[in-house]
Amino acid sequence: MLNRRDWLAWATSGLLAVSHFPCGLAQEKAKRKKRVLMFTKSSGFEHSVIRRSKPDQLSHAEKIVTALGEQHGFEVVCTKDGRVFIPEEIAKYDAFFFYTTGDLTQPGNDKNPPMSPAGKKAFLDAIHQGKGFIGSHCAADTFHSPGKRDENQPPEQRDPYIVMLGGEFIVHGAQQKARMHVVSRPFPALKGIDEFILYEEWYALKNFAPDLHVILVQDTQGMQGAMYQRPPFPATWARPYGQGRVFYTSMGHREDVWTNETFQKILVSGILWALRELDADIRPNIHEVTPKASVLRG
Repeated sequence: MLNRRDWLAWATSGLLAVSHFPCGLAQEKAKRKKRVLMFTKSSGFEHSVIRRSKPDQLSHAEKIVTALGEQHGFEVVCTKDGRVFIPEEIAKYDAFFFYTTGDLTQPGNDKNPPMSPAGKKAFLDAIHQGKGFIGSHCAADTFHSPGKRDENQPPEQRDPYIVMLGGEFIVHGAQQKARMHVVSRPFPALKGIDEFILYEEWYALKNFAPDLHVILVQDTQGMQGAMYQRPPFPATWARPYGQGRVFYTSMGHREDVWTNETFQKILVSGILWALRELDADIRPNIHEVTPKASVLRG
C-alpha cells in the first residue's frame, strides 16, 4: 500500500499545490472527512476484483480503496445497490467511484437493485454541480451510446453518462504487456516517471471528449489484437464536467494491478483531486499528445 509519508513528500514537491483555505475554514474542513461512494454494480459482466464471496464482505478492489481512504484521510462507503442514487443520499457524498458495467438502470447480471432513470439523472446533475467522479477500467463499459460499437458517435448522440466520463469502451483483446506513456504530471505520483509497462487487460476506447487532460497514453505499438492496430489514444485522464471533477483510468482489471504501487499512486492522486484535496493544471491536451485518438483503425 502507498505510504502516507512518501505521499506527503510528493504532494509538497512543487509538482502539485495543495488547496489553501483561510484558517477558520481549514479547521472546519478538518472536522469532517470527505466521503466517497464506491459503486460496484455489474449489470453486464462482473469482474472478479469486485465479486464478493459473501454479500456482507468487501471484494478485493473495495478493500483496497477502503484502505487507501484510511491512509489518505477520506472515508469510503461501498455498495452494489443502485437505490442509493436519490438526492438525499447523493448529498451525503463528495465523490463517486464507479467500477461498473452495463445499463445500471437494469438489474442485469448481478441482480442487485438498479438505479432508477431519475437516479441516473440526479447523479449526473450532482457531478455537474460540483461533486467528484472517479472511474476505473469498466466504468467506461457502462451506459453505452446508441450506434455501432466500433464507431465514434457525435457528441449529441452519446449517452449522458459517456458525455460526463469523456470516453467509452469498445472492446478488449487478450491480456498482455503494454506500455503507458506519461504525458502530463499534474499529480505528485507521476514525479520522475516517463513510462511504465504493465500486464493488464487493455481497453480500446472511443468517443473522447475534446477537453480531456490526458495523463497516460496507451502505446499501441507491438500490441497483439486487431482492436489495438490504431494510433496511440488516451488511457487515463482528468476533465471538468460543469463544476465537477472527473478522473478515469482504464487500468484495474487484474487483482495484481490493484496491489501495484504505480497503479495505487495514480488512483489515489485521482481520488484526492476529484475530492478537491489537491489542485492541478488540467488544461486540455488531447489534441497535442494524442492527435489521432479518434482514429479507431490503423
